[in-house]
Amino acid sequence: MTSTPATPGPSFNPGFPLESVLFEVKRTIVGQDVLLERMAVALLSGGHLLVEGVPGLAKTLAVKSLAGAIGGEFQRIQFTPDLVPADLVGTRVFHQPTGEFQVSLGPVFTNLLLADEINRAPAKVQSALLEVMQERQVTIGRQTHRVPDPFLVMATQNPIESDGTYPLPEAQVDRFMMKVVVGYPTGPEEHAIVERALQPPAAAQAMISPDMLVRMQHSVEQIYVDPAITDYAVRLVAATRSPGRVGLGELDRYLTYGASPRASIALVLGGRALAFLRGRDYVLPHDLDELALDVLRHRVVLSYEALADDLDPDAILTRVLRAVPTPEVVLQDR
Repeated sequence: MTSTPATPGPSFNPGFPLESVLFEVKRTIVGQDVLLERMAVALLSGGHLLVEGVPGLAKTLAVKSLAGAIGGEFQRIQFTPDLVPADLVGTRVFHQPTGEFQVSLGPVFTNLLLADEINRAPAKVQSALLEVMQERQVTIGRQTHRVPDPFLVMATQNPIESDGTYPLPEAQVDRFMMKVVVGYPTGPEEHAIVERALQPPAAAQAMISPDMLVRMQHSVEQIYVDPAITDYAVRLVAATRSPGRVGLGELDRYLTYGASPRASIALVLGGRALAFLRGRDYVLPHDLDELALDVLRHRVVLSYEALADDLDPDAILTRVLRAVPTPEVVLQDR
């Protein structure tokens, strides 16, 4: 499929290099290149991350180092079954000397928030966090308070335990832009991890400021998206709802629900941020291909038959994505 020639986009100015931020984080983190890149994509596009991995894979250290490298505030919340929404968003506290109630803001008022083991908290707490992720504001009493800008939530969940956990509802987990699966390090990477652990950790230096990051987000909004790219994103997401349309009718019985239109939006927004990181002022189909699994894996609901056949979302989505024709975007002189 070939689109009409793309018209020249806006003059491209990379602005403040985010590469220096990632390089500073890599002074602390060994490996995890995909996770760090997805964190950068989320920062530039204003999305949130859900990270799944066993304990001890430096998920907390990664987001803490990133917060230090952008000069932003960092907060960590360890989710437990006895947590209440006020522990996250804040509450009204009675001030005895004045006889009035004063608002005490919770830890969500930060630039980077780590929600550790989000699936250990009950539904009310999960809903409170997901609401502030969507609305970027909190209402306490009759007062509305906006969270700082930029604002990124990185939530982790442990896949190896089920006792005392509350799975995220499918309708709410959709508010995470991407779900990244973190695996074990390679042999050489683990050697480097142990060697670094023998020395005192170096604090991450602020390479940019939150205001500079906001300006970079505005630059990302100027990245050109060809109509063929938008159409490609829509066709990718539509294929998860009806695999038969791309010649994979045998997969219909494995998918109960496909991805929502939020997935199409996330693919295009993430593609713009990835193009910015790669130094381009236009999006290519390859950008969407790289992000497709991370954007879609938590948005599809598998049937009991898929679980019985020991199939995971990645296995099914990989087949679906390969069946969708890739457009050929013709670019004019820029």
